[in-house]
Amino acid sequence: MSLKQVFTRFTHSPRSSIDEKRGGSPRRSNADIWSEKEHVYSSDDGTDEQDWESRNSKKKAKRKSMLGQVSRSSEDVEDEKTPEAELRKREQLEEAAKEETNEMKANYGELPMMQSTNRSGEKLTHFDAITEDMVGQEIVFRARIHNIRRMGARLVFLLFRQQTTTIQGVLHDKPHKISTVMVHWAEHLPLGSIVKVRATIREAAVPVKKTDFHTIELNIDAIHLIARREEHVPFTIYEADLVAPDEEEPEGIRRSHVPDRTRLANRIIDLRTQVGQAIFRLQSGIGKTFRAALDDKGFLEIHTPKLQGSATESGASVFKVNYFGRDAFLAQSPQLAKQMAIAADFERVYEVGAVFRAENSNTHRHLTEYTGLDIEMAIEEHYHEMMEIIDFTIKSVFKTLYVRYKKEIEVLKEQFPCSDLVWKEETPVIKFADAIKMLNESGWRQDNGEPLSETEDFGTRDEIRLGELVKEKFGTDYYIVDQFPAAARPFYTMPSPHDSRFTNSFDIFVRGQEIVTGGQRIHDAKMLEQRMRDAEINPANMDDYMKGFQWGAPPHAGAGIGLERMLMLMFKLGNIRLASLFYRDPKSFPAQPHALVLRHPKSSTLNPPWTSDGIPKSQDGHEHKLQPLEELIANYGDATSTSWYDDRYKIWRDAVTGAAVAYVPSGNHAVITGDPLCDPSQFTRITSLFLKWLKTEVKLKPIWILCSHEMERVLGEGHGWRTLSCVADERVDPTRNQLATDTEIGKKIRHAEGEEVKIFSIPNDKPIPEDIKAKIDKRCQDWLSNRKGKQIHLSDITPWRDQRHRQYFYAVDKEGTVCALVVLAELSPRYGMQVKYSFDFPGAPNGTIEYITTHAIQTAGKNGVTSLTFGAGATTHLLAGHNMSGAKVKVLQKSYDAIARQFRLTKKTEFRAKLGAVEVPLYIAYPKKGLGTRGIKALMDFLQD
Repeated sequence: MSLKQVFTRFTHSPRSSIDEKRGGSPRRSNADIWSEKEHVYSSDDGTDEQDWESRNSKKKAKRKSMLGQVSRSSEDVEDEKTPEAELRKREQLEEAAKEETNEMKANYGELPMMQSTNRSGEKLTHFDAITEDMVGQEIVFRARIHNIRRMGARLVFLLFRQQTTTIQGVLHDKPHKISTVMVHWAEHLPLGSIVKVRATIREAAVPVKKTDFHTIELNIDAIHLIARREEHVPFTIYEADLVAPDEEEPEGIRRSHVPDRTRLANRIIDLRTQVGQAIFRLQSGIGKTFRAALDDKGFLEIHTPKLQGSATESGASVFKVNYFGRDAFLAQSPQLAKQMAIAADFERVYEVGAVFRAENSNTHRHLTEYTGLDIEMAIEEHYHEMMEIIDFTIKSVFKTLYVRYKKEIEVLKEQFPCSDLVWKEETPVIKFADAIKMLNESGWRQDNGEPLSETEDFGTRDEIRLGELVKEKFGTDYYIVDQFPAAARPFYTMPSPHDSRFTNSFDIFVRGQEIVTGGQRIHDAKMLEQRMRDAEINPANMDDYMKGFQWGAPPHAGAGIGLERMLMLMFKLGNIRLASLFYRDPKSFPAQPHALVLRHPKSSTLNPPWTSDGIPKSQDGHEHKLQPLEELIANYGDATSTSWYDDRYKIWRDAVTGAAVAYVPSGNHAVITGDPLCDPSQFTRITSLFLKWLKTEVKLKPIWILCSHEMERVLGEGHGWRTLSCVADERVDPTRNQLATDTEIGKKIRHAEGEEVKIFSIPNDKPIPEDIKAKIDKRCQDWLSNRKGKQIHLSDITPWRDQRHRQYFYAVDKEGTVCALVVLAELSPRYGMQVKYSFDFPGAPNGTIEYITTHAIQTAGKNGVTSLTFGAGATTHLLAGHNMSGAKVKVLQKSYDAIARQFRLTKKTEFRAKLGAVEVPLYIAYPKKGLGTRGIKALMDFLQD
């Protein structure tokens, strides 16, 4: 099986071909206003709603006829895509614009920025207030454009959304009122834009699906733009709300076209979805019910400080902060402050507030900051008094959500299929030792095969299995495990009076996972102080806390609920991050790269020369005012960028920053190589602009290869592309002496020296003698003539381009014949230099290539270069990146491994490894359904061109 066959077998079939249209400028003039459609790029275009349109063409034709429209044949629709049809359409729009009256023009357009200049008192309608008996009434409302279905020059359907509620609007031309220009303008508004609309409610001609109103719709009279969606979005709300076609997904597996990783990387967009809105309405419902239930029980809401002077419960799990030169810590719970409030005779308190945990746990159920629902209360005789109150409160939450939030729960179930939570009026309370007994008697064992110990805490797997056993025995998803072992509880927990190995504490579980930890606290000052010392905590560091007990504190108990975890488990969201508005986990706040000291500061893309020197930016897109390409490569380039000089590469430039992206047309695809030439902080914006231009102007499908991890994240998370890696940038530390670690290389170098091979270097600030150039050019031709078969490469052999950013080394044998060449090229300061060319020519003495390459690397190290790359090489294994998982990936990896071994794809990599090279993964990225057999062919044609 060939490499091409491997990729073809496990990728989607390509979409219908797109007419090729190469060349052209990446900029557009103001005259393009009539062809705005050509410049709209996002996942809005060519996605699910257009497939839906094609499947329902008969319904559209029926609807058009009912509205007095003339249905066009599919041939007519195709004809509209031709350049001649576009020209006719533009001319028709220009003629229609001439006939518009001022009254007609006032019905659409962009409103001035709202700056609170006046208040008209105009009443806007909320969709939730619309009813069927309002047919015939005129309303004014503000909403987002959720979806657009274009039906021709005279008719367009717009789906409007207010939070989770949608309704369909119809806009069609009317003599002397609504022009075809208005229809054209409206149908090209970007999805997600905010508009103000005046419309009349009417009965729908046919039932309207995929909206909240099936029998009524809005006849649009006026529509004005309040806020335009300016930037590309990786997915639309319409796409995110669609349910994936896998009807029988098991519980806990999301049925969605858009992966969670992409959603979480674009959080604001995801929060606009029906599911996002529903999650946080349910979260709000939990908080309201929690407060109401405790208020009725005589509790007082308090707000405790989150900055503390000592590491409270566990010094290893707190965040240390600089507090005016002194150490302070973010509270990992309000525990100590709650107890101090009880000591202050508050009797019963609760808090809803932030909790911080410095635990490096990258799991589906851990956050470093979450919302805690905490209670603390004085007790009379037994800590079960508090346990019963928290039990009552939680069940109040369950009842409220399933009664008052039915709509939100049904929305969640569409993408998160799960059964309703089951609980008993009398909650089962199981002693910890009995729970361990249940597990052991069921045959459950630890990973080492040993039975579970009754004095050690549950593991996550144990909890889940116990939940299954409890569901079988008691028929409930909700239960309490009481009397936890002392080893699993903090110092302030009251020991059990019956067995000191256990404590007066409990956990509450939902669907087999813990959501509440609670218990009785030690209120005796001497016992508390001794327990602190046993836990190696100095009581003197917690003086304020201790005074509350030394001055006398009542017996008390308390508990804490994790809000996000409770919500996740109730509705089987599968990932706690989805239950947190803007989640914080160990990977939040990634380190930002240090600002680079550019080789050519005046060719910066952050501060381009026309902004610093006052040079006016060109209006017509002339590139002679942009930064020179060779200086951009020296500022921002990687090993791939040095190939961009070849004639087959086409360079796109951004007029605002001067940033550059290179691509090679191959079939109906564009093969894009390497990272954009710009500051990494600009990757997201430049990528969106380029892809928009590529789609609308050049009409090629993108395949991005050899991009860095930073760029892979932009494409995988920001655009939802599939990514994988089977190549790596092979970098070496020039300051390391490889001769000291590899005897084989040392032996070969000594052999070359014995053959009287001499190495000469030409600094980049010195001209290269023409006779030397001629001799090297002749030997390069000898090398090419000696090569057999097709070669995979990125660039041609052109050693004399951009000489000021290159350093040359050549070797001659004892006959004076040039026998080897190494060319080093300057890259971005973050990448150092590249071994652009490294040849030993026919007849070179054995060891020559090792000799000259090692000499060049060591020379670079002596000149202060700290990183040097050989460029891309094949890796031993294939690595799956974003949006790739499952059995297909495993088969693909297995096939690639076999191919790599059979054809020795890593032969060059192994040689470079002997010179000290280490691998840094590079990625291939492509849109979903964007590769296929044609994409594979385009990629192979590019590599073999």
